[in-house]
Amino acid sequence: MARKKAGGGTPATLVLDRSGVAYAVRTYEHDPAAESYGLEAAQALGVEPERVLKTLLVEGESGLGVGIVPVVAQLDLKAVAAALAMKKVSMADPRVAERTTGYVVGGISPLGQKKRLPTVLDVSALGYAAVLVSGGKRGLDLELSPEDLVAATDARVAAIARAQR
Repeated sequence: MARKKAGGGTPATLVLDRSGVAYAVRTYEHDPAAESYGLEAAQALGVEPERVLKTLLVEGESGLGVGIVPVVAQLDLKAVAAALAMKKVSMADPRVAERTTGYVVGGISPLGQKKRLPTVLDVSALGYAAVLVSGGKRGLDLELSPEDLVAATDARVAAIARAQR
């Protein structure tokens, strides 16, 4: 996969550039009325929604953590708690997520966050040659191999997704 640079870059693209990871920048016109940022990205970019991943912050007794799951799935809180070696987690307050990562909700990237957090990637991502994650703002996704995503985020891999209800 050829590396393309975004004009000026985001913290996410800068991390990938510094580490020499091959990635592609995928952009689309974000619709502020979209109900699901991830499904909007999949449709606008013409990719299977199972390959588009969302980055979610959780909070437990040991602090914050990150779960990365397909946009067509929900984060299994019990499974991500176990993967993070916590007893119980809940979704982090969106304001806390924004302040901690430096990104806005709907554009939170697992890469280049202001504070590096323990991260867990859903095992389903490894079934694809390339996955897409937010590039740090709405309308900007980065396509890269799931193995490179694991390496760049120092993520653990576990079954942390469950079907949407």
